Amino acid sequence: MSKPYCCPGCKTNRSRFNIIEQISHGVKINPQTGDIVEEYDQNVQIPFHMMYSGPSIRIQCAACGLIEDERMFHKFATR
Repeated sequence: MSKPYCCPGCKTNRSRFNIIEQISHGVKINPQTGDIVEEYDQNVQIPFHMMYSGPSIRIQCAACGLIEDERMFHKFATR
């Protein structure tokens, strides 16, 4: 994480952030009860179930609360 950040929301915070690590779990749920019927392994492809392909880390500004992709905070700091 050795990248400079600047919040694109409040435009002043350059030092106080929360790092949010995202861990996805592929599941199949019962549509009536919401109970988990089956859990999917990340390495096995299942027909009709696209695995999560979003960012593994998101950043939250500790001053204004904005949550965005890490690239946004880094890109705004390098402008």
